[in-house]
Amino acid sequence: MNAPAEDPVIEAAGLTRRYGQRTVLAGLDLAVRRGEVFGLLGSDGAGKTTTLQILAGILDPSAGHATVLGHDSVREAGEITARIGYMSQVFSLYGRLTVDENLDFFAALHRVPDAARVERKSRLLAFARLERHRDQLARFLSGGMQKKLALCCALVHAPPLLILDEPTTGVDPVSRREFWSILYRALAEGTSIVVSTPYMDEAERCTRVALLHDGRLIACDAPGRLRAALPGKMLELDARPQRRALAVLQRALPQAAPYVFGERLHLRLPEDGGGEGEWRAALAREDVQVEAERAVAPSLEDVFVALLPATPVGAAPVEPADEMSAAASGPAVEVQELGMRFGNFTAVDRVSFAVRRGEIFGFLGPNGSGKTTTIKMLCGLLAPSAGRATVAVVGLGADTRALRARIGYMSQHFSLYEDMTVGENLDFFAGVYQVPREKLAARRDWALQLAGLAGDEARLTRALSGGLKQRLALACAVLHEPQVLFLDEPTAGVDPLSRRRFWELIGDLAARGVTVFVTTHYMDEAEHCHTLGLLYYGRLIALGSPQKLRTGMRAGEMLELECDQPIPALALFGDDPGVQASFFGDRLHLLVDDAAAARPRLLARLEQAGHRVRRIETVPLGIEDVFIAFIQMEQARLEMADARRSTG
Repeated sequence: MNAPAEDPVIEAAGLTRRYGQRTVLAGLDLAVRRGEVFGLLGSDGAGKTTTLQILAGILDPSAGHATVLGHDSVREAGEITARIGYMSQVFSLYGRLTVDENLDFFAALHRVPDAARVERKSRLLAFARLERHRDQLARFLSGGMQKKLALCCALVHAPPLLILDEPTTGVDPVSRREFWSILYRALAEGTSIVVSTPYMDEAERCTRVALLHDGRLIACDAPGRLRAALPGKMLELDARPQRRALAVLQRALPQAAPYVFGERLHLRLPEDGGGEGEWRAALAREDVQVEAERAVAPSLEDVFVALLPATPVGAAPVEPADEMSAAASGPAVEVQELGMRFGNFTAVDRVSFAVRRGEIFGFLGPNGSGKTTTIKMLCGLLAPSAGRATVAVVGLGADTRALRARIGYMSQHFSLYEDMTVGENLDFFAGVYQVPREKLAARRDWALQLAGLAGDEARLTRALSGGLKQRLALACAVLHEPQVLFLDEPTAGVDPLSRRRFWELIGDLAARGVTVFVTTHYMDEAEHCHTLGLLYYGRLIALGSPQKLRTGMRAGEMLELECDQPIPALALFGDDPGVQASFFGDRLHLLVDDAAAARPRLLARLEQAGHRVRRIETVPLGIEDVFIAFIQMEQARLEMADARRSTG
């Protein structure tokens, strides 16, 4: 990033907030410099939202003080709220107003002069790609469009500071990338940004990040420096059978915090090589074959998990059993030309695929692409308009009761009863799924272990953290031992540590033979899936393992650039049709057709503009890059088809 000016836009000292006897923020010291993107990370209940509300002048601290844009957050809260842009988790659009009317309302609220309002509206709508939707009611926009409109409303008065509380939760990668493009433009125009996020790839885009836990600051630095400071070295193993290897490593080297990363395992060893012989010997004793190993750079999530105080997971231990021979067992889900129409609208357009038993199948796609509709058809909740499917050997429409007895379903929206206890929720879902009385006690105990809630049966569900609620919902969905488990965005808005634990449970279930069908907007979660299917406008446009999709994609090559002034550098490439440029932490990622050919041209342009380049090198494409490339190719195909129809 640009070296931000040293004068801070935010200074906080000893910030504390109590609710009765409960302390949610404890003595927080923080400074945000002008011209930076400052990220807040933390587990559920860490104090992120409380911090942002104090900085936005919405909430008064119980102790300590904060200065924002030179104003005291208590005595001059009105000055702060008038000058900043603020976007809460539940953003404040007016659903009965159009896109245009929402922008006009917020412009009037901040007393933007008419001439400036017209110019800013036009510019923001163009950059957010909302011009053709300006007469549409906000409530009829997609989730991604609503988030972009809310951001435009927060920016319409050109605030010097933007405060965003998890602004892109539940938004697909395409919309998230567009959302961040708007932020980059605001940053280049002089707006400083403070943002909380559960997405580690978004945290990588920040100049600095602060990690909160239990209301206290654990660490604060640039993402690159936090990764570099993580002691030890990360090792990636391709070991078979994978789940047995994980169980062995968890027992033999718990301090290495081994975890599943797609088809591989990651563990952190001491820098001096200690533990090297130990893990090899432990795996050899259990007849686990190590097919490949390599050192890898730690991720920001690794830093996040390593810095948090160790807490017991509490879930059922992974059984060191061999994985199922899925290929010999036939498909658990088989879909042929499945379609769904609502009047003249095609939500799902003749999709075909098969999911093996014991496989984790990931369904990706932008908001509104048909993922949830497909799941509802496969669960027997919607009757398809066309095609056929078999789920757990039951044909759709043949025997709904038999189908529902063999599947589990966890919807996007939290489906537990908040006013019931943990035990009461389990008993309720056991009744819904007709768990036999003689099995109920054993299944209930197993579910409590799975959720990490053994001993907490009497706790009210509303008192649980977001991560624990998700694990309880998963336990309720598998009480009756389903053959196929459908999870629709199960970890939306959940912090990285809870997500990692949740995926350990999913991997455990798959190792036991449960087929898991999951939708997600987290691209790192896509790496955990054996197979990925990408939907776009109801069509299945890509299918394969994460590695197969990466190696088979001819999307170009990625150059990673470190230079002294990345914000002007980003603007430098904004009009270059041969480059797709975006921030990645304190670096730029430049997607080009041919890295070797483009590198001299890009360096010459940077040098001519006066930039000092520290490093430029080719890096592997991420799964999000592949995701975007497939969608761009499909969009180009659709535009060509439209052009042929209009001229034919």
